[in-house]
Amino acid sequence: MQNKPSPTHEESPFKGKTGLRRLVNAFGYSMDGFKAAYQHEDAFRQEVWLSLVLIPLAFYLEAEALHRILMVGSVLLVMIVELLNSAVEAVVDRVSIERHALAKRAKDIGSAAVLLALINLGVVWGLILLS
Repeated sequence: MQNKPSPTHEESPFKGKTGLRRLVNAFGYSMDGFKAAYQHEDAFRQEVWLSLVLIPLAFYLEAEALHRILMVGSVLLVMIVELLNSAVEAVVDRVSIERHALAKRAKDIGSAAVLLALINLGVVWGLILLS
């Protein structure tokens, strides 16, 4: 007996690619995502420019390898969380642009995640630079 998806739980027609083709497609989708975030999300654009300053600075400063890893990782974490927050916001807006308590909650929680990532960046950089 074959397991067929029910009509209410259809799989995406984009699923099912394997091997090198899947990797090439995934890379292309990721590049599309970076472009869309940069074009449409002011916060992501600001964080990209911040990362272009902070990541080279992490290698310029005299710091231990582990400290550099933490510094760069904290910058990348902000960008990752911002991308996920932007994705949540886009999905919420796709569903409806009307004001709704659950939509606000979803967007506020995503914003809180970005804030925590930014606080983490400040704490990591501050502790390392002050040590």
